[in-house]
Amino acid sequence: MAPVIRALEQTSGIRSIVCATGQHREMLDQALDFFGIAADHDLDVMRHDQTLAGLAARTLDAMQSVIDRVKPDWIVVQGDTTTAMSAALAAFYNRIKVAHVEAGLRTRDRFSPYPEEVNRRFVGVIADLHFPPTDMARAALIGEGVDAASIVMTGNTGIDALRWTAARARAGDVCVPSAVAPHLTGKRIVLVTAHRRESFDKGLDEICHAVRDIVARFEDVVVVLPVHPNPRVKGPIEALLSEIDRVILTGPIEYGPFVALMQQADLILTDSGGIQEEATALGKAILVMRDTTERPEAIQAGNAKLVGADRNSIVEHAYALLSEPTKLAAMAKPSNAFGDGMAGARIAATLAQRGHA
Repeated sequence: MAPVIRALEQTSGIRSIVCATGQHREMLDQALDFFGIAADHDLDVMRHDQTLAGLAARTLDAMQSVIDRVKPDWIVVQGDTTTAMSAALAAFYNRIKVAHVEAGLRTRDRFSPYPEEVNRRFVGVIADLHFPPTDMARAALIGEGVDAASIVMTGNTGIDALRWTAARARAGDVCVPSAVAPHLTGKRIVLVTAHRRESFDKGLDEICHAVRDIVARFEDVVVVLPVHPNPRVKGPIEALLSEIDRVILTGPIEYGPFVALMQQADLILTDSGGIQEEATALGKAILVMRDTTERPEAIQAGNAKLVGADRNSIVEHAYALLSEPTKLAAMAKPSNAFGDGMAGARIAATLAQRGHA
């Protein structure tokens, strides 16, 4: 949302108000600071070991308080989180128009990713304006009966943020974390992220064992794995990987240094949606450790392969790419499949044009 917020700040006739949920407090504060954004309202809805139902209820209640004070004309939500769904529902209850950034992503499997697939479909039913990032996302909305006049394809705002940050990294303003950099010299870098709910328990164990197998097979490979703070993610990863040579476990890495790390990576293993987009734009080879993806454009572009959260599948595909440079190079080509870096400006312009419609 940072590119949207920045573009709205420069758009006459619009007063934008930033509302944060407080999720992952330290990471949130780092991101806001990096992009020079101040939250006007902090819902502070996150609780230790929370349930999805509890989070949804607290967000709905907290959003009502903000709506009563602010009385907005539009509420802009992004993506497929439980908080995005709850904010859209709060807007609907108050007859406030909703604009959905990153609309139309679909796997057609209600439980993969869970709960995101249902969250984004729910927002799609409520939204008055839909901002899909790609032709395929637009087609998905049309196929669900969404009025074409309410759809404006913009590209993905994450690519706006990525391009701005990558340029800073190339200029030396943003660097790989100092705690990680010394371990990378002379090594091939495999960057791994794993945090999805559907990977909890068995899936995370499979991923961790795959990482162990990869570093055992390739002595010139170092794996960097930023560990998500959720205890159900952190516990298994640290138990299985904390003592493994050439596996670097870190805390969450700030956005800028993470982009710098992606730029240096030779191969990326992830179950993240956003990283599939970012890595495709950067021209990286990606193994997607999920059974489905709402970003099929990354596969069509040739950058990504679906391998599931399965030890043997992950190792087989990683081994093939790390053993054969030509195969790796064939996947490692930059693509504009997810946008040209102007999505935020398009969204702001559309809201300015239709804000009173």
